[in-house]
Amino acid sequence: MCTCDRRGSRRCRPHGDLSNARTHRGGGSALSERHGITDRHQHLRLDGSDGTGGQCRDRGDRRQPARYQTAGPWDRIGGLVTTPPARRGGWSEADREREHELLARLAALPPDDDARGPIRDELVTMHLPLVHHLARRFRDRGEPHDDLVQVGTIGLIKAVDRFDPQRGVEFSTYATPTVLGEIKRHFRDKGWSVRVPRRLQELRLAITRATAELSQDLGRSPTVKELAARLEVTEEEVLEGLEAAQSYSTLSLDGSAGDSDGESPALVDTLGSDDAALENVEYRETLRPLLDALPPRERQIVLLRFFHNKTQSEIAAEVGVSQMHVSRLLVKALGTLRGAMGVDA
Repeated sequence: MCTCDRRGSRRCRPHGDLSNARTHRGGGSALSERHGITDRHQHLRLDGSDGTGGQCRDRGDRRQPARYQTAGPWDRIGGLVTTPPARRGGWSEADREREHELLARLAALPPDDDARGPIRDELVTMHLPLVHHLARRFRDRGEPHDDLVQVGTIGLIKAVDRFDPQRGVEFSTYATPTVLGEIKRHFRDKGWSVRVPRRLQELRLAITRATAELSQDLGRSPTVKELAARLEVTEEEVLEGLEAAQSYSTLSLDGSAGDSDGESPALVDTLGSDDAALENVEYRETLRPLLDALPPRERQIVLLRFFHNKTQSEIAAEVGVSQMHVSRLLVKALGTLRGAMGVDA
């Protein structure tokens, strides 16, 4: 015999051969009964047309309620009936009455009343399983589950503070979009720092899953080629997806470059700066072949003027031409060099 308490008064009592389907009625809904045998355990599952369901597990001579799903204060979320992890037996009438009582008391208190704190804490604790369930919707987004639960709890607290029992809406129905909105806002504000195409975001998630699977199968980290074969993409696409993963989050330049002990230098202090001497070396190496390509007299005038720091009069005396001619040759040579380097005059 198996007895499953259903909201205190609804009971299922299967007898004899479980292979025969029977129908029970309780609370205005028909429950169909079926069973299955797996290993040493015998399972009896109850599905109700009202979204309720239960399961009993046979362990030797002891039959225990194993799981019970109910459309209690959690309602149907995303088309599924979910069981809060902390309340595997479903919400009893006492739980429901306690929730309504706390919500009514909280709504009657002024915002600055100190008595609101304990009531709010109890309500938040009661509904934390809802936050856990909603956070699991985003488990493949790259954020730790615990972080999403913390963010969702902020939304739950907001829902508790803003809920009005007089509207006749179940609290879970009101809180669900608030919690989801808070989590989605977190992804919008704290998610991808550099916007990348959705294709690359999905590829990144696929690479993450494939990496975990291949690591378990191979006993080592998979290569790019192995990831490409598993995902049926090219190696270039795998590398592109891995590179896109680096765009998910950024580091603050003011943050510590090492451990968070406060003694490490800021990240900005470890970054290099432009080296003027290196820039001059680059210019000189670029100019060398261009100078060699100049006519001999123009090259000589440029070298005397800029490398030996001689005046145009001194150059004219050394070369044996007028200062005016030196000036014209110098302008012509500089124009040729600027044009070759792509520099405007």
